[in-house]
Formats: sequence, structure tokens, C-alpha cells
Amino acid sequence: MGDAVNFSSRPVVKWSDSWIWFDFDINAPAFAAEPVTLKVGASPLVTGDILEFVKPALAKKGINLKIIEFTDYIQPNLALADKEIDANLFQHKPFMDKFCQDRGLKLTALPGIFIAPIALYSKKIKDVKELKKGDTITIPNDPTNGGRALQLLAGADLLKLKEGVGHAATVEDIIDNPLRLRIMEVEAATLPRTLDDARAAVINQTYALPAGLNPVKDSLLIESKDSPYANMVAIRTGDNRPELVELNNALHTPEVKEFILEHYKGSLIPSF
Repeated sequence: MGDAVNFSSRPVVKWSDSWIWFDFDINAPAFAAEPVTLKVGASPLVTGDILEFVKPALAKKGINLKIIEFTDYIQPNLALADKEIDANLFQHKPFMDKFCQDRGLKLTALPGIFIAPIALYSKKIKDVKELKKGDTITIPNDPTNGGRALQLLAGADLLKLKEGVGHAATVEDIIDNPLRLRIMEVEAATLPRTLDDARAAVINQTYALPAGLNPVKDSLLIESKDSPYANMVAIRTGDNRPELVELNNALHTPEVKEFILEHYKGSLIPSF
């Protein structure tokens, strides 16, 4: 998805299952006589900051980018499907696919922008070797990120999961738990607050950074850099408006890559 192909001397981009034609001339004049407002849902700090960074470039194209912040993982996709916003940037494709399957929505993922590694944090211990029998570890309660969390713990030999479950793993897939760890599933947004009571918590980057947690400096375990979970822009399937093309182009520039590397100090990894 998202690879440029020279077909009949015109570049194309494949978004989901349909081919969308457009030119990549970033110096082209604005495509509308009047400014176009584009409402894009975002999470606080992380994707909101990246969208703020590309705002001036889009303004030169005649696009007024209006960033709508959401503090959960549910409303951004519902708002997009209901046409309250035009796109969102807060999730990876496996999460979006599962959400659409469960809710009967038709959304399309554009090419990935960055990977936000999920990580294990604690206020009580400095090393996973300090975990004791019966300790509580909190993880996200949404299916895809919950599976990522379990894989992270399994990778450190804290748990063993059924063969082949991958990142679709659930707590029911735990087949060995040597420390009899109590795995508690909670809403992702509340995970930082659980650190006061739980021994440790696996927290998504979306909520770790606002809580002052840096996965590179503060985590006990961190997801590998080859994670397939790149955050990307989601649009309604079949919505091929030029301003959405321009948004996607603006988010895949060397300037955005440099911004991600410098602004987040390695805690986010560009995926293009």
C-alpha cells in the first residue's frame, strides 16, 4: 500500500483496493480558488504536533488544516465515519481494520508515517527481574494493542502464548505464566494512572508521552523497531478529494522525517 508506480507515464498510488491517480508536484498551485478547510482528528501532543508542523505547507496549497483532538481510541473513527471530520491520524492499520470489522465501518489506511513503540513502565521497579509472583501488570483492553502488550511480555519470557497467535493474542492465549502475573486489561487512556497501584503497565505511546514517560529512557521493555504498527492517516473509503492527497503528501516529506527524529528524540520512528 502506498508505493508509487509509473503506469502509462503517470504516477499512481494504491490506497486499499482501488487505484487513485494524482500528480506529486508539491510546487503546484492550490487546486481551489477558495481555501478548503480540512478537519483532521488527532491525539494530544503526538499526532497533533506533527499535523501542526505541516499546517504552513498545506496553507500554501489553499488548505486550512483544522486539528480536532480526541482523548480516546473510539471517537476518532466514529467521527470520521459520520463525516464530522475528514480524516484522522492516531492509529495503526491493524487497529483500524479490527475496529472497522467490529463496527461495520468503511475506512481506508494511507501509507504509514511513524511507529510509536509500545513499552512497559513502572514506578516501583527498575528491572523486569524484580517482578515477583502475583504482581499485577496492566495492559490496553483494545484487541490489537492488548495483543502487542502480551507479545512484549512474552518476548521477555514473562509469559508464554499459544503458537501462532501473533499480535491477535488475548489473555486466554496465555499457556504459561511462571510468576502467576495478574494481567489486568484497562482502557488505554487510563494506563498511566494505574502505575500508582500496579507493579507495571504496558502503555501506548499516545498516552505515555503526555504522562511524561519516554519509552527510550523510562521503559523496562520496549517494542522492537521493526514493529509493523505504523501510525497513518485514515480516510473514508472512496473519498479521493485532492486535499486529502495533499495531506498525505505533506506528511511524507524529508522535513517531517527530520521533525519526528528531532522533536521526539527517538521515541517515535519514521516509517517512510
